[in-house]
Amino acid sequence: MANIIQAVFIDRDGTIGGTGHFIHPKNFIPYPFSQNAIYLLKEQGIKLFAFTNQHRISLGEATISDFQEEFLSYGFDDAYICPHSPKEGCTCHKPKPGMLYEAAEKYNLDLTRCVVIGDVGTDMLAAHTVGAIKILVMTGWGKSSYTEYRQIWQDIEPDYIADNLLYAVEWILNESPLQVTGK
Repeated sequence: MANIIQAVFIDRDGTIGGTGHFIHPKNFIPYPFSQNAIYLLKEQGIKLFAFTNQHRISLGEATISDFQEEFLSYGFDDAYICPHSPKEGCTCHKPKPGMLYEAAEKYNLDLTRCVVIGDVGTDMLAAHTVGAIKILVMTGWGKSSYTEYRQIWQDIEPDYIADNLLYAVEWILNESPLQVTGK
């Protein structure tokens, strides 16, 4: 039972939808397959958490509750949102793993039994720091993150590279080294 997936953490911009750039929650449009991907995880009883850097909150362009409402409407169990500017030096701004540690404490998670899905190296670095399974998607900044910006996280290898969130979820359900359920 020690190898059962406890939770999946999903980045927002470029992974669930959008372009990788900031888009206010009221204008954000998920990719056509994203809701189905979320549903497939929820159907298996897997805890699902959003985790995202949103420094525009610190500029007053949105609020944490704007994002929390958005994520809850998609079916996430909880949302971890860093509202800080990268210059503030907080422990939650990816690539730092503060949001993952916060979720682990709140939900009693073993992060080595969790999966992180994102489109940039900072997602992979945060996941690597805590020993989580790392899935890089090629949507959003995924392609450029893996080619042009690979030097930033060159010592880290994703456990899987998926074309998009739905393919990432299908890999989790069918091929992940962690089991989906205890059945």
